[in-house]
Amino acid sequence: MAQGTSTRDPGTGEGSAPPEEPVGGAGTGDRAADTAGAGIFGRGMRVLWVAARTEPWIFLAAVAGAMLHAGVTVGSASVLGHLTDTTILPAFARGSTTAAALATAAGLLLAVGLGKAVGIAMRRMLAALMQFRMQARYRRAVARKYLELPLSWHHRHPTGQLLSNANADVEAAWQPLAPLPMAVGSVFMLVIAAVAMLVTDPVLALVAFVVFPVLAAANVVFQRRVSPMASRAQALRAEVSGVAHESFDGALVVKTLGREDTETERFTRSAHSLRDALIQVGRMRSMFDPVMEALPNFGVLAVLLLGMWRLSTGAIDPGDLVQIAFLFTLLALPIRSFGWILGDLPRSVVGWDRVQSVLGSGGTMEHGDRTLEDSPRGIALSARGVTFSYADSYDADGGGRDLMDDGESTARTTVLNGVDLDIAPGRTVALVGPTGSGKSTLTTLLMRLVDPDTGHIRLDGVDVRDLARGQVSGHAALVPQGTFVFEDTVRDNITLGADIDDEQVWAALRLARADGFIGELDGGLDAPLGEKGTTLSGGQRQRLALARAVVRRPRLLIMDDATSAVDPQVEAQILAGLRARDDAATVVVVAYRRATIELADEVVYMERGRVLARGTHDELLTASPGYTRLVTAYERASAEGEAEREPLPEEPGPLEPAPPATAHGDHATEETSR
Repeated sequence: MAQGTSTRDPGTGEGSAPPEEPVGGAGTGDRAADTAGAGIFGRGMRVLWVAARTEPWIFLAAVAGAMLHAGVTVGSASVLGHLTDTTILPAFARGSTTAAALATAAGLLLAVGLGKAVGIAMRRMLAALMQFRMQARYRRAVARKYLELPLSWHHRHPTGQLLSNANADVEAAWQPLAPLPMAVGSVFMLVIAAVAMLVTDPVLALVAFVVFPVLAAANVVFQRRVSPMASRAQALRAEVSGVAHESFDGALVVKTLGREDTETERFTRSAHSLRDALIQVGRMRSMFDPVMEALPNFGVLAVLLLGMWRLSTGAIDPGDLVQIAFLFTLLALPIRSFGWILGDLPRSVVGWDRVQSVLGSGGTMEHGDRTLEDSPRGIALSARGVTFSYADSYDADGGGRDLMDDGESTARTTVLNGVDLDIAPGRTVALVGPTGSGKSTLTTLLMRLVDPDTGHIRLDGVDVRDLARGQVSGHAALVPQGTFVFEDTVRDNITLGADIDDEQVWAALRLARADGFIGELDGGLDAPLGEKGTTLSGGQRQRLALARAVVRRPRLLIMDDATSAVDPQVEAQILAGLRARDDAATVVVVAYRRATIELADEVVYMERGRVLARGTHDELLTASPGYTRLVTAYERASAEGEAEREPLPEEPGPLEPAPPATAHGDHATEETSR
């Protein structure tokens, strides 16, 4: 890390948002109004001051280069004035000049050029270095915050918006850093130029002092007009990113249902909205930039006209006029540098607000300092009065929520309501219930991916909130419904960077009944897997995910319908293998198949977010009508699925007479239909 580089956390330490700035809680439109009202220039300067405090030495070195360039540039006006009086005019008067005079002029101009080159190189390289370091720093901070925030926060924000926040918003926040050192050096240049003009001719210097207030007025008008436009454009960037991510991620659904045209039209609408918003901003810039360019040029014309009159009266020398006219042309560049910064400030402030809305988001899980015992036995698990609700992902009008819309008034949907559950160490418990009963949500709570609204979840008698960071993931593992496979080797997909030897990996694969097809892959453990495991079948991906979990030898293993694509016989072998281990874990499995349910020591039946019954499979068949209806429906669906998978004979044979009906046969047929 470069000398002087701060290591403060952008999200929490000094150098984050100024304390008087709100973070989050306002809608995009409200925030745009607040931004305009608070003064874009002042807020933008505070954002840039964050960068200057974070990278002080790089910033000072870049400013030093800009000041070197500014000083040499202003000094070049004196050099030109001096050469005009001592070399150019005498040469015209005599009709010739000397080699010494030319060498002196060439040496002075070469020194001026070299000084400018050094200053420009320092200014540009160091400004870019500071800009890219700040962007990288805040991208890491945003990504770190994403990983710290619970799933309940992620449920409220589309993935595309999160990607846009880590990329486009961070980039926009620090865009003005590129011209910042030049602008600071330009202030120095303006001061020197103003003093030089006042010393040379106060009357001509007054022209410059008339131009500056006009430029300031133009800037105020521009900032007030462009701020809400820039805010809307940044929100639309996130919307376009979200639509694109959703379409690409759901490519299989889009293609199989033939919805390519619909998705293209949906993306086109978002892209056109962004286009129109950017055109609005561009129109304002197209009016603002010419004004910033034209005013200094009008000033040069005014100086030349007034200067010619004063030259004719003998009030000034030709060299003085050349010096002042050249100084005024030099002012055009620093004024343009101010224009570049002022033009980028609205987008920078909006980007900063959006980044801070993430870095300042509440809900980050707090951790205690207690630890779980390193024991080979399973974990004792208990839940008391657990209630949980999801915040709705859409507003009242059906529109998607933006990152800036994260208020506490969001409507919520209750999923779990007063769940009480106790599981003894080493037991295998099946969670059974209709769709929407809260089974998957309960598994995320048991892994502390989210915290309950009310109630407590305890592992070995310790509230999960009191456990130190990493304790839950170090002793428990979840195999979710949706299996994710990284575009990496088999080994890295299972170890995920942990220090696990190949013998342990193969043992986990054998337990998950995945060693057979992995051994057949070209390369074995080193075989590369396609994006999201496209080279594997659904059942193979599930077994790979199960091996990823059991290789860590968890004391609590939670499987959320994690073997739905696995053959029932293989599923039974997997569950039997888990129970037969010497260090048998406590297993919680969300189950639908009767074969899976019957392998469990105990069944917990859930409905509408509550635990309605628990006991063995046979006990619940007698005691719980809801459970009986559900399991019967599962059996019927499973039987129909098996029948559909049975191959039909190529040549149907002759029909055989039906066997005579018997009471037993009628009873069997009735049972099968049920």
